[in-house]
Amino acid sequence: MRHKTLWAGGALAALLLAGLALFGYSASPAPDAQPPAGGPITLDSTRGTFSLEQLNADRVAVVSFGYTSCPDVCPINQTVTRQALTRLTSEQRTRVVPLFISVDPERDSIARLREYVGYFGESFIGATGSQVQLDDIAERYGVIWRRTETPNSAMGYTIDHSAKLFVVNHHGEILEQVLYSTNPEGLVKALQAALEQQA
Repeated sequence: MRHKTLWAGGALAALLLAGLALFGYSASPAPDAQPPAGGPITLDSTRGTFSLEQLNADRVAVVSFGYTSCPDVCPINQTVTRQALTRLTSEQRTRVVPLFISVDPERDSIARLREYVGYFGESFIGATGSQVQLDDIAERYGVIWRRTETPNSAMGYTIDHSAKLFVVNHHGEILEQVLYSTNPEGLVKALQAALEQQA
């Protein structure tokens, strides 16, 4: 019985890793993958209409994609971002804008986003837009997501989505890409490098 349990656990772990790799949690990108183009972002947000172009030239944004009902990846990404900010100098922190983009506009109103990002810090901005806007941004940033219906769940559906963090400048140029991790060190190094580049 113990061997069956171990085998089942191993199979489940293998399936989970395969799913994570599909949605950008893998340790390295595919060798033939084209780097995402990035580019401008303008969306309704918890601070009115937000655009990357509003940032000063010496500032950067940490852009993440997800949804407020996400049970694990999204809150971990926001927590890691908050932890990374605490490891920067006070001057560096003032030059970083954490931007959380919801790909679930059906449920994530601006009011809901405001409550959600408020858990992580005053500097965090929540944003979303129409499906057309989100599709355009996702394509340019190489982000994928898939809605999965869960009729037997109170949620009704979940969304599998890419988990990378993007460090971008006010033009939307992608300066650094940080793979999903529970350790903030990778994001800290990416932010320090990007801020030095933008100084």
